Formats: sequence, C-alpha cells, structure tokens
Amino acid sequence: MGTCPDVIKILIDRFDHQLDQVRSLDYNETQLRIDFVNPLFDVLGWDMNNTAGYAEQYREVVHEDRVKVAGATKAPDYSFRIGGSRKFFLEAKKPAVDIKQNPEPAYQLRRYGWSAKLAVSLLTDFEELAIYDCRVIPKWGDKAAIARREFINYSHYADKWDFIAGTFSKDAILRGDFDRYCETKKGRGAQEFDEAFLEEIEEWRKQLASNLALRNESLDERSLNFAVQRIIDRIIFLRICEDRGIELNQLQPHLNGENVYARLKELFLSADHRYNSGLFHFKPEKGRNEAPDELTLSLQVDDATLKRIIRRLYYPESPYEFAVVSADILGSVYERFLGNVITLTAGHRARIEKKPEVRKAGGVYYTPTYIVDHVVQNTVGKLLEGTTPEEAVKLRIIDPACGSGSFLLAAYRYLLDWHLRWYVTDDADKWARGKNATIRPADRASVAAQLQRAEPPAPDVPLGHWALVINERKRILLNNIYGADIDYQAVEVTKLALLLGCLEGESAESVGASQTLFRARALPDLGKNILCGNSLIGTDVMSSDSWQQMSLDRRREVNPFDFSSAFGDILHNGGFDAVVGNPPWGQKDIAKDKALIAYIREKFPSSIGIFDLYRPFVELATKLIRSEGWVGQVLPDIILLKDYQKTRQLLLEHMTIARIDWWGMAFKSAVIDAVTIIAQLSPAGPGHRTQIAVHDQESPLFHELKQEEFSLNPRQTFNLFLTTEKRELLNGLSKFPRLGDLFEIHEGVHSGNMRPELFVTSAIDESCKPLIFGRTEIKPYILNWSGSFLRISAAHCRTIDHYCNLGRPEWHEQRKVLVRRTGDFVLAAIDEVGRYASNNFFLLFASKPYGIDLYGLCALLNSPTLSRIFQLVEPRRGRVFAELKIKHLTDFPLPLAGDKRIQVMNSLGRKRVELAKEMQSARLPEDADRLTREANAIDNQINQVVAAALGLQNTNFGETIKGETWQKETIRRGGEGA
Repeated sequence: MGTCPDVIKILIDRFDHQLDQVRSLDYNETQLRIDFVNPLFDVLGWDMNNTAGYAEQYREVVHEDRVKVAGATKAPDYSFRIGGSRKFFLEAKKPAVDIKQNPEPAYQLRRYGWSAKLAVSLLTDFEELAIYDCRVIPKWGDKAAIARREFINYSHYADKWDFIAGTFSKDAILRGDFDRYCETKKGRGAQEFDEAFLEEIEEWRKQLASNLALRNESLDERSLNFAVQRIIDRIIFLRICEDRGIELNQLQPHLNGENVYARLKELFLSADHRYNSGLFHFKPEKGRNEAPDELTLSLQVDDATLKRIIRRLYYPESPYEFAVVSADILGSVYERFLGNVITLTAGHRARIEKKPEVRKAGGVYYTPTYIVDHVVQNTVGKLLEGTTPEEAVKLRIIDPACGSGSFLLAAYRYLLDWHLRWYVTDDADKWARGKNATIRPADRASVAAQLQRAEPPAPDVPLGHWALVINERKRILLNNIYGADIDYQAVEVTKLALLLGCLEGESAESVGASQTLFRARALPDLGKNILCGNSLIGTDVMSSDSWQQMSLDRRREVNPFDFSSAFGDILHNGGFDAVVGNPPWGQKDIAKDKALIAYIREKFPSSIGIFDLYRPFVELATKLIRSEGWVGQVLPDIILLKDYQKTRQLLLEHMTIARIDWWGMAFKSAVIDAVTIIAQLSPAGPGHRTQIAVHDQESPLFHELKQEEFSLNPRQTFNLFLTTEKRELLNGLSKFPRLGDLFEIHEGVHSGNMRPELFVTSAIDESCKPLIFGRTEIKPYILNWSGSFLRISAAHCRTIDHYCNLGRPEWHEQRKVLVRRTGDFVLAAIDEVGRYASNNFFLLFASKPYGIDLYGLCALLNSPTLSRIFQLVEPRRGRVFAELKIKHLTDFPLPLAGDKRIQVMNSLGRKRVELAKEMQSARLPEDADRLTREANAIDNQINQVVAAALGLQNTNFGETIKGETWQKETIRRGGEGA
C-alpha cells in the first residue's frame, strides 16, 4: 500500500496535541465524528457525505441517528456499504469512554453486526480502533476483549496503515482483501445468527410444548403443534414490530408480576384489532376464509415458561437485534424449524423429533437468497417490463409448494420496489397527494428498511426520499401473491413472512395514520391467498377406493387440494402469470403408497418412469400458467441428463426455455447439484436460443444453445455443453447397449450418522467384514486393503435417530468391479475376494450374460475413452469432474454383442490385473520402471480396442486418444497405479 498519507499523520498529531481536551466529558461523540472519524474514513476512500448524490439506499456510508432500541441500545453510527450491500458497521464513542475495558460498547456493536450477519465491525473513539469478529455470538457479560481481533492505538495508526487501508478502505473491499481478511480471521465460537436463533426457538418450542402438555391434558399432538407455533409466532411478530418502532414496548412488562399468559392474551386480542392478521384471528368474521383460532386462548401456560422466552428477547440477555434482521433470515430459520414436530409419549409428555420425510432426506435445505432472487428477476421481472401499475394489478404469481415463503416474499418485495420506482419516476408529487395517495415522504423507518436489503432496487431514481403507503403495500400483496403448501405450519410461516414484509419500513405513526384515514386494520387477511393443501392430489381422490381405506391420520397427511375451487377465478381467466418456487425433490413418504403414485402419474403423465416429486410439479406449473406466462423453478440437476425424458419432452414441446442456470451444490450440507429453468408457456419458435449459465466459481461459463438441439440429443438430454460435433458422436454411441442394462450398479455402504460404530480398525466381533474404505485403497485394476472393517452388528442398533444403509450382503460378498466415486478420471479395479466397500465406491457385477467379463469391464472403464465420453455428457464445463454418479455409469456404452473385440478386452484386462499385482509387489526401481512401461503399452492397446469397438477410431475424438495427449495421460495413470 505504501507509507501512511500525510493527512493521517496530521490527524494523529492534532489528536495528540488535543488529548486532554478530547478526553474531557464535555467533548461529545458528534464532535469526535466531525473532527476525526469522518476525515479518517475519507482518506480510506469512502464518500462520507454522499457527495456523489446517490439515492439513500445506495449511499456508501449511512450515518444512523441516535435511536433508542430495546431500552438501552442504539443503532450503529455508520454502516459502510458497496452497491447497497452492508460490509461492516462502525460504532463511535467519545474518548472519555474506555472502549478497551468497558464491555458495553463492544456488546452493543457485536449484537448489531451479528444480527445483520456481518463478518466484522469496528469500534473506535479514534484514540483506539477495535476490530470485532461479529460471527461470534455476543453474550451479556462478555469482556470487551471477547471476539476482538485487533486493537490499535492511534499512535500506531501510521505503522499499521498498510493493514488498515489494505483491509477497510473502499478499494480493499472491491479488491476482495476485506473478504479474505474475514475468512482468515474467524474467531473461536463463531455461530451465525440463523443457527443460533434456530437453537433458541427450538428450545422455546421444547419448553412451551412440555408446559402445555403438562397443564392441558386434553391437547392431542396436532393441537399441541398448532398452539406452540402460534404462540411463538405471535411473540416473535410483536417483538420484531417493537424493534422496528411499529409497536411500543409491550412484551417486556410481562416479565414482572403474575398471570403472564392472561395478560398476553389481552395483547393478542388488541393485536387482532390493530392488524387483521390471521396470526391474531380469534372469532368468526364475515368474508374471512379461515376458521378462527378458538383453542389457544383457552390454554393454561405457566408464568415461568413465558418469562424465560420473553427475557431472551430483550437487552441485556438477548443477542438479537430484530431491527436489522431481515425476513429472509427468519425464513431460513423457520424452514429448518418446520423440519421437527412435537409428539406425545406415554404420560402425555412432549417430545421433539424430526419429521419422517426430513429424516429420510437428511435435513431441510433452504434455497439460497441469490437463487431465489434470480428466479424472481427472470419471471416477475419479465412480466413487469413495459407495464403500468394499472396493468400490474392483474398479475397473479404463485408458488404451489411455498414452504416458508422465500420465493413469494422475494416476488412481493420485487413488486414493491417496482411500484415505488414507477410512481417516483412518473410524478412523485402527484402520487403523494390526496386520500388515494400511493406513496408518502420516507421517514427513517422506511429508509432503514431499504438499507436492510441485500439487493435494493436499481439506483436510477431518488427512491430513498419516498415510500409506498401501507394501503398500497396491502393492495399489492392481496392482488399479486398466492401460494399453497401441504404443511399447515409452513403456510402459517409464509403468511408471517409476507406480513412482516408488508410492515417493512412502517412506523407506529404511519400505521396509525393509515388506520385513522381509512378506518382499516394495518394488515391484510391472507386466508384466500396462501392456502394449505396437497398441490398434486385433488379432491377427486376422495371418491377412490384407496381413500376409503385410509385412516383419518393418513387422510390428513394426504390433504387433497382443489385448485379450481381455491383459485377458480384466476384459472377461469387463463391461469397464473408466473409460477415460481423450489418444488420438493425425492419421493418423501408418498413412495409407500402405490395407489397415490398411480393417481399422480395418471394426472401428470410426464412423471412416468423414475418417480421423483419435482417431476409432477413441473407439469403442474404448465397447467397453472396462462399462455405466455413465466415459470421459474429450482430443480435437481438430474433433470438434465437422467432417465427423466418425459419431463424434458414436456418442457421442449410446450415451453420456450429462456435460460438454464447450473449452480452446483448450492444447498448447504446437500450433496446434489441444483439448476434453475426459466421458461415461458408457448412452443419455442425455430432457431430460439436458450441462454446457458454455469456458475462455476473458478470460471463461470455463459453461452447459448438452440432449444431445438436439445431435442436432437440422445434421450433429449439437456446437455449444457454439447456442440453439434459432440452430439453427432453421442448419437453414434446411442446404438450401443448401456452398461446399466447389463450390469447391476450399486452404491457402497452409507454410514449415515453411525460411522464410528460401523467403520472400525479391527475385527471387534464375528460380524466384522473387511472393508475397502478410502480413495487411496484403489489403483487402476487393483485394490490395496488398508485393514478397515465393517461391523455389521452395529447396524442392528438403527433407530429413528440413528440411521445407515449397508445395502445387500450379496452385492458385496461376490467378485465385482469397484469404481471410485470421486476423482479426475474414471478409475476401476477388480475385487476378487468379495470385500465390503464404503460409499466412496460403486459396485458393479453382471445382471445378464453378455460376453464381457469383469476383467473386460475393468479395462473398458479404465480406458481414457470412457473418461472422455463422460466429459461430453457431464453437465459442467466438459472439464475434469468432481463426482461420478450412477446416472453416468448407467449410460456408459458397451460394445455390441458378438463383437470379437470383447474377448480381446477380456484378455487384455486379465493381463493388466496380473501386471498390476506385479507392480504392487515390485521392490527394485528397475523392475518398477519396466513394469510401468509394460502397463503403458497394454493400456494403449486397451484404449485402441475400446475406441474401435465403440466406432471412435476414425473420428477426431479417436485421434486425440491415440495421440500425444493420450501418451502423457497413460504415463501419469500408470504412475498412480504403481
């Protein structure tokens, strides 16, 4: 960076000469900011006074007013941002405050930074500069040094200037140096807000469920789940409204005195009159679609239970600052919260456990915000192009499997931002006049709400001066946003997220003014917009024999839903304008019900074949959407290439596919890649080009392919990289039988969450079997067992919470080929003694007689020809791959039956296995060198035979195999096998 600038040296000298003055109690924080803090960050390249004149939500530096929040804390003094996205907070204190020892300023700053999910933030009185890791959960009573990464005295600013400017200057952030610093400086005990808050509300659920079950013996499981979630939702909703300044401090007084729930019920009833939300709906009202809650007000709840919950929501015990927590973060928390359910044991005791479908799926996966925004921008954004609010009022957007509402909330926010931009651009003063005004001058609450957004609207107009009136926000929500979900709790969470979105930017004054002017409650009733039911199974199933045989509990689980009744007017007028969302993947619990699967396949014919729930949801979208409406869905990338031809055929015949984006493993802890498909309901015209984006972190790829070319691919695969030349090659391979037609292919042992019990290093008991465990135990053609064992008896201890999958003994206990799962080329070896193998491997053995034996198969798989074929069909850059999957092995070609080269492959494969054994036992360097050269020669023979057997010997593809590239790879692979 160079030496410290003269301006900073002058600033340091002036502070040094004025030290006694600035340390006095008369010298206040405002003076400190003007005299020292602002000039310091000016030099770091920040536009401290918005001289560029950006709209409020795009200012680089936001100076927040002194506003009391939660009684004792206040908003951070500065928020430093790039492109509207917060990077760090800065809290300033006058030098009379000892920020080195006083824990309160540090706790105050850390609460804000942690709740806003920032990595680091700064605390300064200019005399010292403290840098805090905001990923470490703040706890009341923490010493000031906890989570403090750096502490720099002003006398060392010059010496430390390279670090300060190289980390916190605007240029450092744009270069990525700030982010690199954050990653290398992650403090001990780091835990993100959503993880901690999930643990918090899980604990509340446990305590509240136990207490309700104890005091209310008539509650069954369904009623208990309903009551617990409703009470928690109401408390969180009111607490968020308090921190946003919409509500007064109404919950905290309940920490004093007795009869807490009786007083809370009065607060809930008052909220019903104020908000009109289904969250506070206690008595029948004309025109409302939902039945009122006549349960929770009759319950008994102990004071101690409620006080524990409320106390954790307030300073100083609470680490949460809800004023800076967005609805997106809450949605992420709630999505996983809904993965558990309350059950009752003997003695009417409550227990929390994972829902069966969540256990089977291995968890709940929340769609990342950037993917949600991408889908919304490319569907809702398309619909709004060139329209007016009078036209936009007719748009209908639905997510038929809405979960916690992330897509609907993003769509709603997009609509709010678009309307605000339109009104301000058209004539702000005109739209702000009169009783029917749609916008109002922005107050601090509305500006703060815009600043929370990760991606606020484009900075083309001064939107920060204006805000939509709450009646306009309500109108947009009721007119445009619709959803359904099979899970009642998910529906309620979606409503909660949308209602909080409706209140973003509002204050007690703006809500009160609207209620006085329009004599209406603040929030809309979403009972006709967001509904509970099974989007795939209509009420016509109730006339079937299978329905008559179902138990009441099973009927509740199936939960039939009739779109024509729920949204009849919309469907009668052509359908929805946009269908968005991330439909469920996998089979869930429906797999056990053959009658329902048959029903779904009859209703959604494109789902015939391998049953996966996302497939009928793709077809459902085409049924719900109007002509030329937009569909945007997040799907597993297996839709691109696997045996889901009917679903791809549906899209190709009925949709114009605008773009396909491959996102890789976007879901935290999930091991499946995700794609988004954006399409319009209308057959693609000749020559229509689909935009392709592969979001590879190393080198993103963007290009276009003609949609009609997908139809020409084998099985109409959506290969994102297939050129015409490569397609012709694959079409030539399509005449060959597939490996999966003649060989069984299975994954090895899945240890689930029982790895320590299953995988052991010695034969503990008679059930222990030798186990090929790790990637280092396989070389080309040969295995090198390292001494691990599979303890089969441990699997007998499987329970609901302890799961694993060993597969079948006959898969393992026979001669077979093992194929490595991950690596930069296909790697296979013979298992001649029938060992067990972990799921680092695939197990292959013949299912039908064909002529190619295990040695020939091993030779085929190890040939570079197969790796190159794989690179053609693999849905990434055509580069080396990270993970081989069963779908790839299944599609690998075999030589035609009767081809004499099969016997040659068998013979060469056997020779190569024997040679690999010799290479493994060689001790002298000269023997190793000779055997390596011999192995390379056989490998070259094998590859030429494979290329000829698959008709590739006279193609450019075949030439590259036989050329210099192949020789180099042969040497490398031979070396690895030695």
